[in-house]
Amino acid sequence: MDAPQEELADRVRALLTSGADVEEKRMFGTRAFLLNGRILVGARKGGVLLVRVDEENGAALAMRPGVAVAVMGPQTMGTGWLDVSPAAVADDDDLVFWLDVAREDASTAN
Repeated sequence: MDAPQEELADRVRALLTSGADVEEKRMFGTRAFLLNGRILVGARKGGVLLVRVDEENGAALAMRPGVAVAVMGPQTMGTGWLDVSPAAVADDDDLVFWLDVAREDASTAN
């Protein structure tokens, strides 16, 4: 992991680990944080935050500054997976917003 990725993972860990159901794993070059076995967010290279959301919310959220549909290798992932730039999660309030979006999506998923 590069330094920005590690720093983001530390911040996410500090904000998410209040719940016992949160698990951390390395997956596909990402430090992923899972709730009940489902990916919520991931810390990616360069300090990019990968956020899992439902497709409908993702389409609207992708319009926010610093947000794009995630790309993994040659594949665009669709609006259910968003990359949030380091600038868009520079402070903890912004990061908490994205963590809450991911948790809300996870709580409504089947």
